[in-house]
Amino acid sequence: MIIKDIRTHLLSVPFVDPPKTGFLALETIDLLIVEVETDIGVVGTGHLHPLAGGMRTLDMCIHEMLKPLLLGEDATEVEALWQKMWRATFIQGRMGITVMAMSALDIALWDANGRSQGMPLWQLWGGRPDPLPTYGSGCFRGLGQDGMIEKALRYVDQGFTAIKMQVAHLFTHDQDVDNVRAMRQALGHDIDILVDVNQGWGADEAVDVGKRLDAFAIGWLEEPVMADDFAGYHKIADAIDTPVVGGENHFTHHDLKPFFASGKIPILQPDIMRGGYTELRVIAAHAAQAKLAIAPHLFPELSVHLVASIENPSWLEYMGWYDHLWVQPIIPKDGLMSPPNRPGHGLDFKPELFQAYPYKG
Repeated sequence: MIIKDIRTHLLSVPFVDPPKTGFLALETIDLLIVEVETDIGVVGTGHLHPLAGGMRTLDMCIHEMLKPLLLGEDATEVEALWQKMWRATFIQGRMGITVMAMSALDIALWDANGRSQGMPLWQLWGGRPDPLPTYGSGCFRGLGQDGMIEKALRYVDQGFTAIKMQVAHLFTHDQDVDNVRAMRQALGHDIDILVDVNQGWGADEAVDVGKRLDAFAIGWLEEPVMADDFAGYHKIADAIDTPVVGGENHFTHHDLKPFFASGKIPILQPDIMRGGYTELRVIAAHAAQAKLAIAPHLFPELSVHLVASIENPSWLEYMGWYDHLWVQPIIPKDGLMSPPNRPGHGLDFKPELFQAYPYKG
C-alpha cells in the first residue's frame, strides 16, 4: 500500500459552546486536516486542533519537510515511517511543530491501515470493544463558580460519574478553595471531582493550595506547575494526599522519562497531537512498566482506540467539542464511551465543512 499523495485542509469551524478557559480566547475550532491517499484507493485522515495558533506553520512543515519523506513509501510500515520523520527533523524538532505535524500524518497512516484491513484500530492492536469510563470536562474557570457547578450538574444528569473543573489563573487561592468546596457540596460524595490548574502555580503554592484541597477528596490535581518542572511535580506529589497528574504538554516518551523513573505521577495524560498513535502506544508501554496509568488528553474519539487496547487505561476526557464535526460522532452514554466498530479510527468529517468554514487565521 504505497503512499500516492498527501493533502491538507485548514478550517475554522465555530464552537457550539465556546470554551472560557480564562487565558485562551477560542471562538472557532481551527483544524488542520491531513489526507493520506494510497495507490489502492484507501485514504486515511488525521487532524490537529492546535488551540493556540501555528496552523500555517504546521501546514508548511507537512508539505516542505514531511511529505517528501513519505511519498512512495509503504503505508503499512507506520512505526518505521514515524522513525524516518523523527530522524529527518531531529535538528529542527524533537518537540513542537515538527512532532505535531508528524502526529497528524501518523494518525492518518494508522487510519489508512485500519481501513485497508476492514478493522477498527482497537481491534488491529488486540484490544476489546468494552465501554470505557469517561469524565465530563470543560467546567471552565471563565464560567465562574456558579457556571462551573451548573455545567458539572448537567454532566451528572447525563450519567457521568466524574467531572473536571479548573482553578488558578483567574482566581486567588482562597477563591480556588471556595470553588472546589462549593463543587463538592453541590455534587455530593458519589461524583469524582478532577481539578485542572493548567500550569498556573509554582511548586510551593501548589503544595499550600493542594493541602487545602485534600479536604475535598478530589480525584486528582492536574498540571499544577509548568510541564518541564519535574522537580516541582515530584515535590507536590510528595507533599499532598491528592494524586498529581500531567503529561498533556509533554512531547513523546522521551519528555516523560522523569515520570517513568520516579513513579510519583500515577496517571499520565499524553496528547495525541504530540506524538500521534505511534508514540501514545510507546508511552503507554513505558507507563505500564512503571505501573502508571494512561488518561489521554482530549480527543476521545481518537484516543478511545488506544485506551481500549492498552493494559493500563484510566479515563477518557469528553468535552463534546467535536460532536458536530463528524458524520457519525462517538457520544458517551452514562459516562462510558465505546470504541466504534468502523474501520480505522472510524471518523469522517462532514463534507460540507470544507466549503462552509475556510480557515480565518
